[in-house]
Amino acid sequence: MPDRRERLRAARLYLVCDAQTDQFLEGVLAAGVDILQLRMKDRSDTAIVAEGRRFARAAAHFGALFILNDRPDLVVETGADGVHLGQDDTPVEIARGLVGSDRLVGLSTHRPEQIDAAAGVPVDYIGVGPVHETPTKPGRPAVGLELVRYAARHAPGPFFAIGGISPDDVQAVREAGAERIAVVRALTQAADPPAVARALREAVTPHQITADEITAHDGVGVGRA
Repeated sequence: MPDRRERLRAARLYLVCDAQTDQFLEGVLAAGVDILQLRMKDRSDTAIVAEGRRFARAAAHFGALFILNDRPDLVVETGADGVHLGQDDTPVEIARGLVGSDRLVGLSTHRPEQIDAAAGVPVDYIGVGPVHETPTKPGRPAVGLELVRYAARHAPGPFFAIGGISPDDVQAVREAGAERIAVVRALTQAADPPAVARALREAVTPHQITADEITAHDGVGVGRA
């Protein structure tokens, strides 16, 4: 299996969620979720470890990455592939020391200067948002597509646009320069989570040009000397 950083670079769809059923996890992972993050605030270590180990098993079965939110001290115990940090969480350098060099560290960013600062700390990817206002981040103003455009030009590595993204507006996020997206409610509140996951994954999957398309393009609209 490719190493974690290779899988991160290939990832396109990232789900952030709290505890979920096995049926839900298997459905969305089979439908195209590449990274699964467990976010359980204000829960006991015992509960986080138990749920994290279940998430880790589900992710591994489908070849996905499993990320633990804001608990670098529990990454090894849960079997996670890394940790995701907010701006006010454990400092990146301390988290890196806890998880080691082989695992991933992600960081949320909300302003251009935070994107710039990410180049100077040992993170593997950043989240950029919230693109739209979202109840999962109360009080956090939407950054809109302009910050996505900034990240497309300046992010030091892979970035995921996040915050209220749905199948209805994912194309606009893509056009702003995001090759990867992270979602919460788009899947956790969907009537058919696997169907929505497939739609989102397809929307952010790079189009592979076929030989027939190249031949068709060569034959029209191009003058030849």
